[in-house]
Amino acid sequence: MPDYPQRLHLAQLPTPLQCLERLSTNIGGPRIWVKRDDLTDCAVSGNKIRKLEFTLARALDQGCDTVITCGGVQSNHCRATALLGARLGLQVHLILRNEDTGTTPEETPDGNLFLDFLAGAAVSLYSRQRYQAELAQLCAHWVAHYTSQGRKPYHIPTGASDGTGVWGYVGCAQELKNDFARLQIQPGAIVHATGSGGTQAGLTAGAALYDLDCPVVGMAVCDNADYFRRKVRSDLQEWRQLYGVEIDIDRLAIIVNDAYIGPGYARAGQEVFATIRDVAALEGLILDPVYSGKAFHGMLEEIRHGAFSHLSDVVFIHTGGIFGLFAHRHALGYHVPSQT
Repeated sequence: MPDYPQRLHLAQLPTPLQCLERLSTNIGGPRIWVKRDDLTDCAVSGNKIRKLEFTLARALDQGCDTVITCGGVQSNHCRATALLGARLGLQVHLILRNEDTGTTPEETPDGNLFLDFLAGAAVSLYSRQRYQAELAQLCAHWVAHYTSQGRKPYHIPTGASDGTGVWGYVGCAQELKNDFARLQIQPGAIVHATGSGGTQAGLTAGAALYDLDCPVVGMAVCDNADYFRRKVRSDLQEWRQLYGVEIDIDRLAIIVNDAYIGPGYARAGQEVFATIRDVAALEGLILDPVYSGKAFHGMLEEIRHGAFSHLSDVVFIHTGGIFGLFAHRHALGYHVPSQT
């Protein structure tokens, strides 16, 4: 088994693995189990906290007092970093990308962005065009800015998805091994949303290290399968180089389904919102349209098309996102009824 590096114990672990009995019966496929990583914390809920336990430990070990990171305007990772930074006494600066979805952040911020401000993070919001063209320069600018003020900044990449962040979901794979043994199940697939690649890198490596005998399927929410295969392999190569893990990365199967991206990152079709409504009403499980809802919808479509018909059990990793859902509430179509 691997020797884990220094970490901070910030998440509420292990998270539950729960069976969605009614949904499984309704759809007529394998039993659907959900690894409830939306329950890793309250406000810091979701998959990012697993990665940040290792990433922030490294930042503190290097004597850093400021964290700079980046993502979309409704980034779950940025919200988690802002709140954990406040918990640890770190200054946090967020470089955010306006997604240009036809709306702009309201004068009173919503969803994850609201929590960013509430946690005391400094926020710099850039147009999508400038962010994509100049992200490296923007990060370097703010690193230089804080350095000139006598602070010691630490830069975390998008989603904390790098060689250090890989450890977060290697640890989740260890939990899953215990879950499977306790529940006496042998799932035929582990499915999750892949948006920056780090969760998939950790799960893919962890599944091999802990002999889960189960493929990991990343449902892409942006970019294509070739991009994610390259990104996951790059993160794993950095992980092996940094920590000397003995694993043959070239033999790992990196499986990505890019058929359900829809209109693009942070954009979802009405079919995804319909799935979010149906699953919430049937199972009390809240999904979001950027990550978990899009991936869950794709998994259900694959089940409907017979892709998992030979399996008895499928596990879905719920990576969180409830706060981002609030910023998309207009698309769900609910209205308060008039008084009669």
